[in-house]
Amino acid sequence: MEFLNDMALFVEVVKAKSFRGAAEATGVPNSTLSRRISALEKAIGLRLLHRTTRKIELTEAGQLYFERSRRIVDEARLAHEQLGEMLAQPVGVLHASLPVDFANIFLAPLLAEFARRYPGISFEFDLTPRLVDLVTEHVDIAIRMGEPQSSNLIARQLAQLPRYLYASPGYIEHHGEPGEPADLLQHECVRLSPEEVNGWILHKEQETVEIAVGGRFLLNSVGMIRRLATLDLGIAVLAEEIAAEDVASGLLRRVMPAWQASPVPVYAITETRLLPAKTQRFIEFLREHLGE
Repeated sequence: MEFLNDMALFVEVVKAKSFRGAAEATGVPNSTLSRRISALEKAIGLRLLHRTTRKIELTEAGQLYFERSRRIVDEARLAHEQLGEMLAQPVGVLHASLPVDFANIFLAPLLAEFARRYPGISFEFDLTPRLVDLVTEHVDIAIRMGEPQSSNLIARQLAQLPRYLYASPGYIEHHGEPGEPADLLQHECVRLSPEEVNGWILHKEQETVEIAVGGRFLLNSVGMIRRLATLDLGIAVLAEEIAAEDVASGLLRRVMPAWQASPVPVYAITETRLLPAKTQRFIEFLREHLGE
């Protein structure tokens, strides 16, 4: 079944976006790759690639064939890797998309421990608020906070992070400390955009209150919200893990301790349920530590 080998070479050519890049990745000569892909096109009866001197582009048929072929090739590779797991530690490059602030503040120490535990894994991280496309981009896993938006991907919940209200001792000294949700209407509240544009939803045991808090600062960065709160600029809702370091150093303190905001879920998003060992171990590790 030689066409299966040609299918795998076709996938490598598309991923590399050139015959030369695929040749370097696979060790198969450029001329051999070109000949094998031409034979594959002849066997199928459709052109899969538009070739130019500088690059290649997929035809409509090529795009469909690539999407199907990549899954088959990945599953075959996974079958070999899962068997090899019994003899060796996970290896390879883990391509991950991570939330910027959460990664910098909370995940970095965990990543250091994970790297020490699995020395055979290398890492390429994309820290950006942009929602990467796991189908078209070379990303093994995306860690996302909040409910997943796409039902076409596989979402595994890693944790529910409790969130509380925090302010700096300096802010409390100058503005007083709120005791009830209604008191927040008289305070500067540093809010997250777009989730908190209309205010906060707070909970105390069985009681839930929606309060239209306001303030001069509306931001799309949890890290900046945390920083502004330490600089006496207002009260902020933060995940307990995010605020922990500043609480320990005395820069922040929890206010209205009987109340809390809705916990934020953390998900691992993947394209498929069939995962290589490096990705499986990463998910298991994060679930173990975030669950604590």
